[in-house]
Amino acid sequence: MAEQATPGVLDRALAVLSCFSEDEPELSAGQLVERTGLASSTLHRLVAVLVDRGLLTRLPNRRLAVGARLWELGELSPLALRLRERAIPHLMRLYEVTGENVHLGVLDGPAERASVLYVGRVTGRRSIPTVSRAGGRGPLHTTGVGKALLSGCDDAWLQRYFGASPLLRETTHSIVDEHALRTDLAAGRARGYWSTREEMTLGNVSIAVALPSVDGLPPIALGVVVHLERADERLLSRLVQQAAKEIHSEIRSS
Repeated sequence: MAEQATPGVLDRALAVLSCFSEDEPELSAGQLVERTGLASSTLHRLVAVLVDRGLLTRLPNRRLAVGARLWELGELSPLALRLRERAIPHLMRLYEVTGENVHLGVLDGPAERASVLYVGRVTGRRSIPTVSRAGGRGPLHTTGVGKALLSGCDDAWLQRYFGASPLLRETTHSIVDEHALRTDLAAGRARGYWSTREEMTLGNVSIAVALPSVDGLPPIALGVVVHLERADERLLSRLVQQAAKEIHSEIRSS
């Protein structure tokens, strides 16, 4: 019988894999030793196993990166199979009629450190630059999809969220006061969509809606990000709402 990994081994493997980020997708063995605190000999043995299993890959420059097997496993997640794959045609249509960045995000993590996890994104040459990417994360309080996701959380969850740590100010327009943000969330519920105006990036406006809940999936929100000068909120909100209804209908039956 094959030897089963102990929780300690799994923890160490996850510690290694968690060192990689969008800003640093490639790391040396020395950097992994420094960041994990593992002994060099332990790190090298663990890396050898992760490379052999395809969870890490060695690059020509002797640095390490996330391996294809890890990507393959991630593609089996319901976020990929049930949500993103079924939503992509609708994201494309929304992009075609707006020419703007389209984001599909879910609420991820416990309230104390929750964030938006972007599971889908469509952009083009006309679209303005944004900091989001599929597979990346963003704050809840300064993004349109984040506010849409926050709006569906109950008061006990929100109390833990606001009580965890002060909200970070991304720009001078960011709403970081609890009362002001709660008021803004309530305004979004009243009009049926949520928006940010230069709260994440100067010059950008985001408009988003929350999808009704779907069994087996986390809370979902859909949004567009546009330049302030092109932000026709009434038109864009209607387009996003329609796309959200179509996506919900598609994934509800899956």
